Amino acid sequence: MDYRIEHDSMGEVKVPADKYWGAQTERSHENFPIGVGLETMPREITRAFGVLKLAAARANHALKPEKMTDEKLAAIEQAATEVMEGKLFAHFPLVVWQTGSGTQSNMNANEVIANRGNEIAGKKLLHPNDDINMSQSSNDTFPTAMHIAAVEAIEEQVLPAVDKLTATLRRLEAENEGVVKSGRTHLQDATPIKFSQEISGWRSSLEKDRQMLLLSLDGLRELALGGTAVGTGLNAPKGFDVKVAQEISNITGRDFRTAENKFHALTSKDELVFAHGALKALAADMMKITNDVRWLASGPRDGLGEIFIPENEPGSSIMPGKVNPTQCEAVTMVAVQVMGNDVAVSMAASQGNFELNVFMPVCIYNFLQSARLLAESIVSFNDRCACGITANREKMAHNLHNSLMLVTALNPYIGYENAAKTAKKAYKENISLKEACVALGFLTAEKFDEVFHPEQMV
Repeated sequence: MDYRIEHDSMGEVKVPADKYWGAQTERSHENFPIGVGLETMPREITRAFGVLKLAAARANHALKPEKMTDEKLAAIEQAATEVMEGKLFAHFPLVVWQTGSGTQSNMNANEVIANRGNEIAGKKLLHPNDDINMSQSSNDTFPTAMHIAAVEAIEEQVLPAVDKLTATLRRLEAENEGVVKSGRTHLQDATPIKFSQEISGWRSSLEKDRQMLLLSLDGLRELALGGTAVGTGLNAPKGFDVKVAQEISNITGRDFRTAENKFHALTSKDELVFAHGALKALAADMMKITNDVRWLASGPRDGLGEIFIPENEPGSSIMPGKVNPTQCEAVTMVAVQVMGNDVAVSMAASQGNFELNVFMPVCIYNFLQSARLLAESIVSFNDRCACGITANREKMAHNLHNSLMLVTALNPYIGYENAAKTAKKAYKENISLKEACVALGFLTAEKFDEVFHPEQMV
């Protein structure tokens, strides 16, 4: 491999000749051989750095044109845009497990954009610190990248996935409006419910989750950029924070604003904790929905068997013909991962010491993993399971009319205690509720038929 010599304040470093990164990136690459190739800094963060470096250059050009010249801006714009578009991802090798401030990933962006910009300019025009990092610090750029990436992950990945499944459930509601089945509480028989009502509960859960995600976005739209090292804004021109937030909004097409209190923005990660709480709520609801689906589809002969779901692949290497609810299982495993990630995000956010949180890479790594896994698993579940759900109406009707909890309809006519005696007699002697009620002398057969209508109990 060919190398070139780069230098930083600590001296010279050999860097692969075909890479745009510089000395500080190489030092990190060598000093943190932890999860290499497996736990690289999320590409959403790399892209966000491209966004904020482009925005910072434009803001500096407007506020400090004598330093950020037209020529420098043009080179930075092209290089930063290439980072945003993913064309330079191969030049961002650093792992999550590095300095807790993300300093080395900030310098990775500075070095790549500077060296690529110099290549574009055809001369040594840009310096990683003096030009690409102008008016910034790692301490305000990394939390800014976190918020940009989090907003984009929720808006581009999670919300569309939720909307897709919600639309499917709304269709299933309409298709099953007249289907009445046995309800269940405590995994025991309960009073009747329409299948469409049961589905509406799933749909409403997703709609509530969507509202919580939208609510959480407001805090994530606040950006730390402009606070520089400790929140005071040292070395940033007046108005830089407002201007750079406007530029980020223009570049992304999303609403961002400068954080009112930069001391808070640098050290606290409460907005990410709050937003991940909404992701956890979505994970909890997806756990519930997919568990319901696999319970209802259990069988095919010895389970509830009240719905049919698509058969996607063989379910056993030893039992021929077995088919399992694998899409449901994938979602439930994702839900478990998201709940575990919530602990990591919360613990990381609690480690804000004095003027800086130094658990930021692990915080955003877990956050973005949760968003990605949820979005992908929800879409997969929708396309390969939910879209194909159909009611087994015969089994639903059988279970409904075999349910002892239909006796609840008799409470107004024979009272709670007599209704309980009726249910217990029917269960013990394996006879119908009607037979038990008549045998006990609580109602005549004619009166029982007059008041007992399970389909009207919904």
